[in-house]
Amino acid sequence: MKDVAPHDRPREKLERLGAAGLGDNELLALVIGSGFRDADALGLANRLLARSGGLHGLPRASLTDLRDTPGVGPARAAQIQAAVELGRRTLTRPADPRVNLASPEAMAAFLLPQFGTAPVERFGVVLLDTKKQLIRVRLIAVGSLDQTVVHPREVFKEAVAAGASALALFHNHPSGDPTPSPNDLALTIAMMEAGEVMGIAVIDHLILAEQRYFSLSEARWMPQSIR
Repeated sequence: MKDVAPHDRPREKLERLGAAGLGDNELLALVIGSGFRDADALGLANRLLARSGGLHGLPRASLTDLRDTPGVGPARAAQIQAAVELGRRTLTRPADPRVNLASPEAMAAFLLPQFGTAPVERFGVVLLDTKKQLIRVRLIAVGSLDQTVVHPREVFKEAVAAGASALALFHNHPSGDPTPSPNDLALTIAMMEAGEVMGIAVIDHLILAEQRYFSLSEARWMPQSIR
């Protein structure tokens, strides 16, 4: 970083101002560590942010996406993904069985940091006790969702094993639009019908999209509501 005054280089600036005083590109430059012949670490960080659509796009970038940036090899791509995942985990509440998820807002706040920015669809279940307290979260499927990929037996096998009295479905839309699709609605109905047979209430289905969500219960699209 020969063109940057020594006191304005990311590491020195961090020592002087703290991490909150650095820009997105400067923080990313510290994660990268060093540049290569065509760009220093700050220049490489700028390239990555431009290709990803800014810091908000980094969690959605795959290892292949990162490696497509000149100067980012497998090691640097892995460093960046690890740093992004560490940041995500600091926002995630611990899986404490006493966490109460008795509203769509609480459910969304719990799930979005973990699954809202995933680059592919992930379908899972939140398993709850009689007081709507968290037992555990389980991922069931990864990829495009339909009733063939996500079968009720997989969902209710997890629910029975956990001793859950209720569950909420969730999945993410990588497009960033949480609007339910016809497949989402058909899948929800199939799960609710299975839940009636099993005696385990399906109380909500949340669609996650970055920092937004759509709750079928909140929109009153389901007979049972968690409100």
